[in-house]
Amino acid sequence: MAKRTKKNPEGGVVLQEKTERKTKRPRMYRVLIHNDDYTTMEFVVRLLQAVFHRTENEAIQIMLHIHNTGVGVAGVYTYEVAETKVAQVHMLARQADCPLVASMEPEEDPDAER
Repeated sequence: MAKRTKKNPEGGVVLQEKTERKTKRPRMYRVLIHNDDYTTMEFVVRLLQAVFHRTENEAIQIMLHIHNTGVGVAGVYTYEVAETKVAQVHMLARQADCPLVASMEPEEDPDAER
């Protein structure tokens, strides 16, 4: 909240006005994991648990969705966090000699007019 002061020309009285500022929610991004023919299902489950803090059951469900459809959402985050998660996935996959790919895409803006 910003305050501005004005002097009254009739007698030196100071008035204060409060300016309300509304903050927008940050844009959110989906982190996607893409299926490949070489990365093991077990590795994907462990990765979802380690990087995305998923329970074992959640990780298995996400992994099966990725396996069956070709791509799945691992989580939804702000831009910087999503970017970091994608980098972590790529780093861990390369360390394990897996070709696993992660990407990110913006979520639809619920405030946008259609």
